[in-house]
Amino acid sequence: MKILVLNGPNLNLLGTREPQIYGYATLGQVMQKLLTEAASHGCKLEDYQSNHEGDLIDQIHRAKRENFSGIIINPGGYTHTSVALRDAISGVNLPTVEVHLSNIHAREQFRQHSYIAPVAVGQISGFGAHGYHLALLALSEYLLNRMECD
Repeated sequence: MKILVLNGPNLNLLGTREPQIYGYATLGQVMQKLLTEAASHGCKLEDYQSNHEGDLIDQIHRAKRENFSGIIINPGGYTHTSVALRDAISGVNLPTVEVHLSNIHAREQFRQHSYIAPVAVGQISGFGAHGYHLALLALSEYLLNRMECD
């Protein structure tokens, strides 16, 4: 199984940006732990972060071209604004799990809407960096079950 992990705008500031909300671990630390965990489950993981919407869309398209099994995405602020990101996920038709470090449903009203959720197989929100671990488990299980049914 090959899974792409995408991180959107400002996640490069993880560990220093509002750590009381997003935690003290850096994105590099979070991704290294996830890569190690994925390898122990026999999954190949690739991670990518960008502050640019088009770069994230290009990565989603690449995931389809290069036969990735699924996507884990923390779209950051694009969650609430990007129809283009939503359309890219829908367009490639790869199982996608949306992740948020904070509980977006308990925050400001503008953060409570996700354009991504309707085209994702699930959303994990509010568990900090542990949400990536939960997303990996959920997506792996989803993909395994889908393969058994095919």
